Amino acid sequence: MSPSRRAFLAGLASAGALAAVPRSAHASCSFRLSVINDEISQDFDHACSVAANDFGLQWIEIRGMWGKNITDLNSDEVEQARKILEKYKLRVTDIASPLFKVNWPGAPQSSHGPKRDQFHADFDFKQQDNVLERCIDLAKTFQTDRIRCFDFWRLDDPKPYRAAINDKLREAARTCAKHNLILLLENEMACNTGSGKEAAAVLAEIREPNFMLNWDPGNSATFAGDTPYPDDYNLLPKNRIGHCHCKDTIRKPEGKFEWAPVGGGIIDWVGQFRAFQRDGYHYAVSLETHWRGAGTPEASSRVSMKGLKECLAKAGADC
Repeated sequence: MSPSRRAFLAGLASAGALAAVPRSAHASCSFRLSVINDEISQDFDHACSVAANDFGLQWIEIRGMWGKNITDLNSDEVEQARKILEKYKLRVTDIASPLFKVNWPGAPQSSHGPKRDQFHADFDFKQQDNVLERCIDLAKTFQTDRIRCFDFWRLDDPKPYRAAINDKLREAARTCAKHNLILLLENEMACNTGSGKEAAAVLAEIREPNFMLNWDPGNSATFAGDTPYPDDYNLLPKNRIGHCHCKDTIRKPEGKFEWAPVGGGIIDWVGQFRAFQRDGYHYAVSLETHWRGAGTPEASSRVSMKGLKECLAKAGADC
């Protein structure tokens, strides 16, 4: 192992140790229990108040606020957000960016692919290097070592472009490594890595130590109809999982999927959390509600957070 690689890994270990210091009464909690802020409200102060005071969290994942994607905030808004986080004593799990959630250039667009991101992001391929640099600045400002990304809107046949897509992800990971940052690829059904099986294949090709997976069992289930835990999880390299999104889904009689509150669907979250503890995972488990059955994002997030905590308790995680 080269000296520079050793130094980088040591830096990651140091950052992880610092971030893992418990600050709550739940000192035995195995994970960084979190919620994505705009799944509660676009009012960042209110979302942080709910997360800290009502949910009892020490961590929050930031994606958008005040009707803007996180990458579009101006300097005054970034400073305001930073002060709000300080006010509620919340730490940031990661920058939930829209990086690479765009069309791959030169490839025929799928008729099934989205036209744009749903979370106030509207960038094209040529802007992605700038988006990455912006995310790096935000990660430093908000004192997190993680940036979430995707691998481009899904193609009907990604095989001819897969090697080039991997090269782009590899390049981004190396850029992040220069700043001691981790790049998290989310498996997202609208993108080229949708399932746990596809995530395992990409991780096998991209070996950079700071390139990790944002494991989303709910996305894997709705994309492929697979069993995310235990089947897909068993395919994943456990030391390459660096973040987890928590939501749930049900399978309708006609075969379609519909979001559900955590604990009320087909995902075996209790089994997943037990496996995480067994395998030494100690990063974020972050609520990404998506389900809106309680009427509003906030009300639905409250129901889902209750279900999430119940699953954690059944798994023996005191969070």
